[in-house]
Amino acid sequence: MFTHNYQHILALAFAVKEINENIHILPNVSLGFHILNSHFFARWTYLASLELLSTKDKFIPNYKCDIHSNIVGVIGGPNSQVCLHMTNILSTYKVPQGICVDFLETMPKMSFSGDVAEEAMTWFETSHIVTGTTANAVIIQGEIHTISVLRSIFHFAQFYDIPIESRVWIMTAQMDFASPGFLRDWDIHFLHGALSFAIHTNYPRGFQTFLKERNPISENRDGFIRVFWKDAFNCDFSNSTLDERDELICTGEEKLETLPGTLFDIGMSGHSYSIYNAVYIMAYALHAITSSKSKGRAKMGWLRQNRLNEEPWQKRPRSLCNGNCHSGSSRAKIEGKPYCCYECLPCPEGKITNQKDMDDCLPCPEGQYPNKDHDSCLPKHIVFLSYEDPLGTSLATTAIVFACIATVVLGIFIKYQDTPIVKANNRNITYLLLVSLVLSFLCSLLFIGQPEKVTCLFRQPAFGIVFSVAISCVLAKTIIVILAFMASMPGSKMRRWLGKGLDNYIVVSCSLIQLIVCIVWLVTSPPYPDADMNLVADEIILGCNEGSTLMFYCVLLYLLFLAIVGFSVAFQARHLPDSFNETKFISFSLLCFCSVWLSFFPTYLSTKGKYMVAVEIFSILSSSAGLLGCIFSPKCFVILLRPDLNNKKQLMRGKKVET
Repeated sequence: MFTHNYQHILALAFAVKEINENIHILPNVSLGFHILNSHFFARWTYLASLELLSTKDKFIPNYKCDIHSNIVGVIGGPNSQVCLHMTNILSTYKVPQGICVDFLETMPKMSFSGDVAEEAMTWFETSHIVTGTTANAVIIQGEIHTISVLRSIFHFAQFYDIPIESRVWIMTAQMDFASPGFLRDWDIHFLHGALSFAIHTNYPRGFQTFLKERNPISENRDGFIRVFWKDAFNCDFSNSTLDERDELICTGEEKLETLPGTLFDIGMSGHSYSIYNAVYIMAYALHAITSSKSKGRAKMGWLRQNRLNEEPWQKRPRSLCNGNCHSGSSRAKIEGKPYCCYECLPCPEGKITNQKDMDDCLPCPEGQYPNKDHDSCLPKHIVFLSYEDPLGTSLATTAIVFACIATVVLGIFIKYQDTPIVKANNRNITYLLLVSLVLSFLCSLLFIGQPEKVTCLFRQPAFGIVFSVAISCVLAKTIIVILAFMASMPGSKMRRWLGKGLDNYIVVSCSLIQLIVCIVWLVTSPPYPDADMNLVADEIILGCNEGSTLMFYCVLLYLLFLAIVGFSVAFQARHLPDSFNETKFISFSLLCFCSVWLSFFPTYLSTKGKYMVAVEIFSILSSSAGLLGCIFSPKCFVILLRPDLNNKKQLMRGKKVET
């Protein structure tokens, strides 16, 4: 045992005693310490470090349940290897110690080699590493002659534009600033502002009294004192008789000041004073942490305790290789550089950082989005196709206007129901077609406004069924026209197909298929209100989830199928002789219908949010308006403006047959 090391322990205990008795430093907080022995072996140092990370008296690393034993820092021993071994364990847990090192280079040793040029190049390469770094502080540990060599190298470095100023040079005490005679005219401007440290000591008041009070007999808390006392005074605490042992009996009356200085120095050594100062540095750091930002607050004690429970790495000083990464960016390690060297990367879309030097960008909470600087989150705007929206207002107005027009047309046909042009081609089917067109215009209003459970449930099925009735009516009218013409030919057997129930059968059967599809849709996977948080960065889009996309497209494709069949039949009959042959107008109306819904699919899939709804509403209105305009505008023109053409004689011209 090195007995003089016991003074380090006493310096530590004395500093803690002074701090705990000082009411101006850490009031209502008691400092403690735990001493662990490394025995100068790396594995013992690792074991001691792991014990610091365990609960007291239980060796379970990385598990602590004793809140009253909170490690705020570690003071290493005087041996540099011990500190390095401690770093391997404690750095993982960010326990405060040491600094960010950009480089570690060993200066070439002086030799008596005859190859002076080679030696000079070796020194120059080493100095180039030192001067080429971005570090602001350079620590040099060397011998007496090191300064002379550095002066020579830096003198020649100025001819190569190598910057050596604007750095702090920190040197050890044994480096002498003396130079040989041939350097007398060279300046030492690169050393201006350099710091040279020596081991400093002091004699804190009360330390010698503290030493004199040490007694191995009465002192129970000091586990080292009896071991030290036995080695220092060559005595023993055993109850054995003197005949059995050569040593004297330790009485506790021995005086420390009687020991030679090589065994124990009652004056505080430089190493002990460094330990003494290290304890005070920790105490003042804790005092600054616990007292900052707490003035004027009610729960002072709680705040202090809360601060002391923080992790050891919080608010410690940090060495920097480059500037801070501000809010809105995160740190990224630079390959091949020390841990304190990093680059700042802007946060990606959807993430933020609200503090400096964050390692990762964080996503915003649900319902929020990053601002343009990516340093805070803002609440998302709720978006849907509302009646207050200009687009929603215009579509709703258009739907109501066309519904009114269709209603007026229905009124005209009812008023003139006994005229030949209305009676032609089954006026009941005509009334049903007009009613379905009125409903198709009105059902588009279900797509406007905030999505609700009822509107989401019925808007697509309502649209599909109403349109199926309309297209079925058009298909029935087309088939009846063709059969009527064929039945008018001599010897035709088609007359038996012209019963009054054929057109009704066509309408009911075609509409029933769509009704069954919609019922299956509502039973198996019905639509429901939904909110899309991720489609647009700054918006929450309210809409209706169609439940089953397959069923939705089945409804649309069935409508398109009916329209294509109706168009094909009407196109074949467009040349039938008739002054008012409906098949010409029906074929054109169904051509418009098919064009609208064929263009609907790519447009619908390429839009997002409320514009998807607007595309569907526009398709409903335009296709309904096409049917209304192409089929009924010529008849309304005759009924209202050319009543002279609305007679049986004109209808019979061209062998038109009433049905």
